[in-house]
Amino acid sequence: MATAIEIFKHLPKKNCGECKYPTCLAFAMQLANNKAKLDDCPHMSEAGRNALASSSAPPIRLVRIGTGRNTVDMGDETELYRHDKRFFHPTAFALRVSDDLSIEELEKKVDHARSLHFERVGQVLKLDIVEVECRSGDGVKYVQTLEHVSKLVDWPLVLRCRDPVIMSAAANRMRERRPLLHGADPDNIKEMVATSKSSGCPLVLCSDDLGKLTDMVEVARKEGVEDLVLDPMPGNMKDMLERCTVIRRSAIRKTFRGLGYPIYLGMPVGKNGMLMALTAVMKYGSLLSFEEMPSSQALPLLVLRQNIYTDPQVPIQVKPYLYPVNNPGPDAPILFTTNFSLTYFTVLSDIEKSKVPVWLQVVDTEGLSVLTAYSAGKLTADSVRNALEASGANGRSNRGMLVIPGMVARMSVKLNESTGLQIVVGPKESSALPKFLRSMN
Repeated sequence: MATAIEIFKHLPKKNCGECKYPTCLAFAMQLANNKAKLDDCPHMSEAGRNALASSSAPPIRLVRIGTGRNTVDMGDETELYRHDKRFFHPTAFALRVSDDLSIEELEKKVDHARSLHFERVGQVLKLDIVEVECRSGDGVKYVQTLEHVSKLVDWPLVLRCRDPVIMSAAANRMRERRPLLHGADPDNIKEMVATSKSSGCPLVLCSDDLGKLTDMVEVARKEGVEDLVLDPMPGNMKDMLERCTVIRRSAIRKTFRGLGYPIYLGMPVGKNGMLMALTAVMKYGSLLSFEEMPSSQALPLLVLRQNIYTDPQVPIQVKPYLYPVNNPGPDAPILFTTNFSLTYFTVLSDIEKSKVPVWLQVVDTEGLSVLTAYSAGKLTADSVRNALEASGANGRSNRGMLVIPGMVARMSVKLNESTGLQIVVGPKESSALPKFLRSMN
């Protein structure tokens, strides 16, 4: 990315404010920090736009597969290390099926992929893609398998095939789904690029030699195919980590832009495959393809992905609100917690275990946990009172009681003065809530 002064030289210098920034220099500073887009300026000249387009483009190209609500985005990353800013597009997980399976086996495997569906801290965790591999060598059978899979699931597809003739027929048949085409190598690169160009589908380039990958990128780009994904074909953990790091570092540090594309990785079956997948989620894998995916492996992988691709500067939050738990009535007590998702869902789960009806007030603490929010001055007697008033909690419960977390027991006097409610100090740990609530009842 060019500096703010270099960008400013190409701006219209009208200081019109239509970009939502007061001056063109302020806009240039936001562009330099990736906080604004060139399109935000309505008066940008074509010459200025062209001059800045290449320097403002992300170091790793954004590649989109699929259509509609299940579209998967890969690439468009700007950081080598997550703590520098954040990683943007979560690693996509694909389960691989093949055209040599029977209809029953195929449907069973696709059903299993759909069943890998979990909820954690208010977010749904699931697989993203079905990959269909041509193992039969029969183009007609392969297309039939693709059509059957398309009826079973509306997820994006990866078409895995090394035969250019079969791939061409399959890509043109499935082009409306915008699948990812996997199988271009140094031997078939020209034919595969032609298929990608005619179908408008992104293409995976495959080689265990990064030099050959670079050469294939040049061939594709000369033909006007820019939506590319790289498969460095690692055979073990060492090769995977080394090749993925070289690709990412060369793109981010801009030492070589020829490898600035998302990374596809096929995971081996077994323990080593799981270890490689865990590493790939943390170290630059954009799409991981699995031959098998038991639920015992899916959940830790999905949770790791969720953690790595959460913005470290913005905690996951829930909406500040008065939540009814266990069908409370007017005699139910009021408890409060913060809007940090992990805290909220932990407390919610423990209240549900108690079977005791409760009104749970969530207080906006900007996503901080109870003790952190209290220490930072985000959780105060006034903020709790304001939350109760905003939600109308006192109109829902006539018990006149507020149960507070034991960690902030010192708030009890001020809360009593501020709210006029009887303050009951609850347990320090959420796990003790079931026993505590049943004893209250």
